[in-house]
Amino acid sequence: MNLEMMYLGNSLKDWLVFLSIFAAAIIVLKIVKSVVIVKLKSLSEKTANQIDDMVIAGINSIHWPFFVFVSFYFSLEFLRVPAWISNWSYYIFLIAVSYYAIKILENIIEFAGAKMVEKRQDNGQSAGIVKLMEIFLKIALWLSAVVLVLSNMGYNVTSLIAGLGIGGIAVALALQSILGDLFSSLTIYFDKPFKDGDFIIVGSDMGVVKKIGIKTTRIQTLQGQELVISNSELTSSRVNNYGKMSERRIPFEFGVIYDTPAEKLKKIPGMMKKIIESQEKVRFDRAHFRGFSDSSLDFEVVYYLDTGDYNVFMDTQQAINLAMVERFKEEKIEFAFPTQTIHIEK
Repeated sequence: MNLEMMYLGNSLKDWLVFLSIFAAAIIVLKIVKSVVIVKLKSLSEKTANQIDDMVIAGINSIHWPFFVFVSFYFSLEFLRVPAWISNWSYYIFLIAVSYYAIKILENIIEFAGAKMVEKRQDNGQSAGIVKLMEIFLKIALWLSAVVLVLSNMGYNVTSLIAGLGIGGIAVALALQSILGDLFSSLTIYFDKPFKDGDFIIVGSDMGVVKKIGIKTTRIQTLQGQELVISNSELTSSRVNNYGKMSERRIPFEFGVIYDTPAEKLKKIPGMMKKIIESQEKVRFDRAHFRGFSDSSLDFEVVYYLDTGDYNVFMDTQQAINLAMVERFKEEKIEFAFPTQTIHIEK
């Protein structure tokens, strides 16, 4: 066999070298991939984190086309080929590397998104918001890859980038209200002013948050109907969130009649302290003879409840009121009610 015979501008020897390097490169790349995966799997069994699992998933996303294109590009250096073949070999190599690099980055984005959802422990809201962020990031990756490839292929990407910017502005203006709600949902997600199950008051509306969506938030009002509010309205309004209350301060007043003896008036603060301290989850603050009204001697009592739950508050206040009625009856202390005394002179 004459190794110096020429075929398509290259000797038979050059073609054999090309094929040998091409085949060897494919084999080496596949071996490297297998060895790396085996090592990483062995390491992942010794570690509690999932980062190595993410890396393994990223490497596993690299398939045979990548090995072929990379091997072909490097082995082609040993042949004399026209410039256009060499250029297109580089372009294909660049596209292959960019494609699989993006696939690995997509795996990282999806892994990070899953960890965010798991950390938040509010999958209903998190899944939608995180999915939206993943889509934006993936679109940005692909657009960046397209611009990079076109730039390396010799195209002037300045006008393309300018066109994308102008197009983006036009789309943003056309979808201003929708994008405002989308970004507001991201603000709610990261800032967490409220979450599902919180009782909130927005303006004159109040209710329990049922679902925080990408565009709107749904609230179950006290009357029973569902109130749908845009996220942009929520982020631009003052929101009272009772779900964030770690404890509730409760002041209340009552009055007794003017005929109550001073000795019994002195006993009332101590009686109220015992009544309140007998309840669960409460902390007594004070009880005072506050002043004189037209038809009553007024007392003010303050206590703290170590939960923001409104039903627990009402149950506790009811128990205190019933205990007051029983205890005041025992002491023969009468609650005041609006009265008017008329003195007639003869």
